[in-house]
Amino acid sequence: MSTSARPSNRFERRRAETRRALVRAARQILAETGDTSASIQAIAERADVGFGSFYNHFDSKTDLFEAAVVDAMEEFGQNFDERLAGVDDPAELVAAGFRLSALMADSHPELMQVLRRRGLGHIHSDNGLVRRALRDIEAGLTSGRFNPLDPVVALTALGGTLLSLVEMRFARPDLDGDKAAVHLAEMVLRMLGVPPDDAHEVARRPLPAPTSPATPARPAGR
Repeated sequence: MSTSARPSNRFERRRAETRRALVRAARQILAETGDTSASIQAIAERADVGFGSFYNHFDSKTDLFEAAVVDAMEEFGQNFDERLAGVDDPAELVAAGFRLSALMADSHPELMQVLRRRGLGHIHSDNGLVRRALRDIEAGLTSGRFNPLDPVVALTALGGTLLSLVEMRFARPDLDGDKAAVHLAEMVLRMLGVPPDDAHEVARRPLPAPTSPATPARPAGR
């Protein structure tokens, strides 16, 4: 789960932990069923917090589930930042993003189920994952790596393809997820204007090794 600055006193720490518990519970519900009709009492019990605590943090269940999706997508983006900290080529960032998403269906199933069920409605939001994707698209446009095109249109194409890949990983677990991700990445790079031979090579570059806990993540502004 995504993290933030540690509160400075006991009251703030307890308040922050209660909010995190509620968000965790909402994420679990979204991952398991996608059903947001659970009562506030049921959510509070799953979070192991008092019923009255809910309204200290959220005005409604809608606000809570929205916060849960944003939290999941920020964690998704942070995973990318940490794994791809040494990659500067925008084309490689796009390709690696597809391949890591396929792998994360196994390593982070709850996170990816939330993305699968609710990601489409957030393709054009201002959350951390979308902000990172736009950053990489714009870097590719500025550098000439990608053909001139509308960044929002490119984001729509990438986001829709990525979500389709995630759906495929859960609907067809028998398929080779990385192989499918490689082929999709190559197709997307060609769509963005990367020459065919180059797109073929970039999509198949070895993925960066996972960073050790002591390795700092790349700042969001990369």
